[in-house]
Amino acid sequence: MAGLPHIRKIESTDLPAVTQLLEQLGYTISAQELAKRYETVAEDRTHAVWVAVSDDKIVGFLHAFGRPALEKPPEVVIQAMVVDHTMRKGGIGARLVEQSERWAKTQGYTSIALSSHVDRADAHAFYERLGFKTVATSRLFRKIL
Repeated sequence: MAGLPHIRKIESTDLPAVTQLLEQLGYTISAQELAKRYETVAEDRTHAVWVAVSDDKIVGFLHAFGRPALEKPPEVVIQAMVVDHTMRKGGIGARLVEQSERWAKTQGYTSIALSSHVDRADAHAFYERLGFKTVATSRLFRKIL
């Protein structure tokens, strides 16, 4: 039986496991590119990344950052969260979100937000169980430079 997962800050040695977790959601990224992105995030004190560890294996992660804004209240945004597909519905995601909420409060924020793809009904139900409410729908636009 797996040990009770614990949450800790990410370390660079966790990146191979994070790469695999991202692939479970369809995000393919090279080890080099992830390392480059991690370095940028790790140097920015307005960002935080945690991993969930069970029996010395990374089984989930969450990346959050503080977002100042003019048109809405400043808040923490959950940029990415993935729990290993074999470990879902076991409380790991909730523990990661709770960690991000504690961090948000220590940073002086009073709300936390996230986006979830329209096709991820299970994820939507999970977030609603944690008290998140749908407050807007939008489209993501991107222009490659």
